[in-house]
Amino acid sequence: MDAYDGGSNARHGPDGPAAPGGPAPAVVGPAEPHPPAGPDLPAGPRTGVAALSLRYQIGVALALAVVAVGVCVHLGMTFLHVAPPNTVTREHGEAVDDWIYPEFEQNWKLFAPNPLQQNISIQVRAEVRDGEGGTLTTGWYDLSAEDGRAIDGNLLPSHTQQNELRRAWDFFLATHDSENRPVGLRGSLSESYLRRIVVLRLDRDDAVRATTGGAGVIERVQVRSRTSNVPPPRWSREKVSTTPAYRELPWWPVPKDEAGGGVR
Repeated sequence: MDAYDGGSNARHGPDGPAAPGGPAPAVVGPAEPHPPAGPDLPAGPRTGVAALSLRYQIGVALALAVVAVGVCVHLGMTFLHVAPPNTVTREHGEAVDDWIYPEFEQNWKLFAPNPLQQNISIQVRAEVRDGEGGTLTTGWYDLSAEDGRAIDGNLLPSHTQQNELRRAWDFFLATHDSENRPVGLRGSLSESYLRRIVVLRLDRDDAVRATTGGAGVIERVQVRSRTSNVPPPRWSREKVSTTPAYRELPWWPVPKDEAGGGVR
């Protein structure tokens, strides 16, 4: 017996009627698509800047615009500062220098073939006239060590602590020969600048009171540098002397208006 026999148990084709007493065949049709989200459906919560009110969104946009303009100006000024001389720098070089110095000065010594391997500290001592007319000499004050202690562990050290003394000494070396004689018109300016800095530091350290035990006034100061080579690493075969070398400058008289640290 096959499917085409006419018995009561004969099978029917897919379009044929269901057998008596059997379940109706399931009709599978195309899947009904989900209805599109209408305008009445609630939107998800807003995050970020979009969650702010319109007034604050405008404020954020203005702040971002100011930051973007500042970054672009700074990058442009830095590029012009380090670029070779050109028409723009010849015309606006003073404005570029005013922007860069002193906070954004570029120093490329890190990439030198032989970087500096010396520690240079600036020290000062003074002749102090006490209240009885006698003269006493202070010990050496290591001003560079004082700056180092102020910078060590300080997340935001001041520009004065980092560079004032160092730049003053570099200025002096650039305007004097090996015999400490001024070269050019800026020699006396560099001496005055360095002298005022060390007198202010001595006044801050209360050197007069520490020397005389009371009142007094600074009459002369003497500055020297202490230079020592940085020891090479253990794996290096390089041999360098670790004995410090000193360069002492002559005694400088201190004018009366500077003696008490009054000149700023």
